[in-house]
Amino acid sequence: MIELKSVSKRFGEISALSRVDLTINDHQIFGLIGSNGAGKSTMLRLISGIVKADSGEVRIDGKPVYENPAVKQEICFLPDTGFYFQNATPIVMQRAYQMQFPKFDAERFSKLLMAAGLSPERRIRTFSKGMQKQLSILLGVSAGTKYLLCDEIFDGLDPAMRQAVKSIFAREMMERDFIPVIASHNLRELEDICDHVGLIHHGGVLLSEDLDDLRFHMQKVQCVVRDPAKEEKMLAGLDVIRADHQGSLLTFVARGTHQEILDVVERADPLFAESIPLTLEEVFICETEVAGYDVKALIS
Repeated sequence: MIELKSVSKRFGEISALSRVDLTINDHQIFGLIGSNGAGKSTMLRLISGIVKADSGEVRIDGKPVYENPAVKQEICFLPDTGFYFQNATPIVMQRAYQMQFPKFDAERFSKLLMAAGLSPERRIRTFSKGMQKQLSILLGVSAGTKYLLCDEIFDGLDPAMRQAVKSIFAREMMERDFIPVIASHNLRELEDICDHVGLIHHGGVLLSEDLDDLRFHMQKVQCVVRDPAKEEKMLAGLDVIRADHQGSLLTFVARGTHQEILDVVERADPLFAESIPLTLEEVFICETEVAGYDVKALIS
């Protein structure tokens, strides 16, 4: 279990995180999403023990992580841009990881390299961006750590490799104690793989929920209501996050269960009404708009 309790971190005049409380439980894939500069990368660095919190506590399985080598052996952090020694090959990086992580599985790494078509003796600087990202992921999986912290893991991967990474993670979780934490702007990919998501905005946590619970308590509805007064009363009776008109068609997102919301809509005597599945991207937009992050202002 990963626990952040009242964690704050500043870099000079910039407040990266402010009094963050967050728990990441075992036996799940945790997705970390947020606006640009929200503090996702800083949070991963705090969890991995690379940087120290100004205040609050970061604990891994009940133990502080900063300056704790024993705890750090169970954490592998993959930054957005992978670090490789100059002129290194995958075999050279394997040896470096073996020195850091006692449970590094060299046989597993060799098989993964072969399956990905990556030469173990080729210099990494000659790899494409996507190939370097693949190598970083394979090293991280082979490290044998309980926690794998991934910053923008899908960036640069082709669709087939993205699917392969998801399958690798699923297999690792079935075979051992393995908890991936993935920070990404690619919400479509996270939606396919994550059990739980945390939404970070302006250095704080807006929400942390299971995806199924999130979808259960937030609904997107399209409807046509003939009487404007009934439509106004209907919206007033709901916890509406956003609403838009396209001609006579009203589309809105509201908090509540599917049945609760449709019951209110039906009382407005609509000509047409249907509930539409809400994507993680739409959840992100709705929640950040409520928090004051309005991208429409950039193009108005």
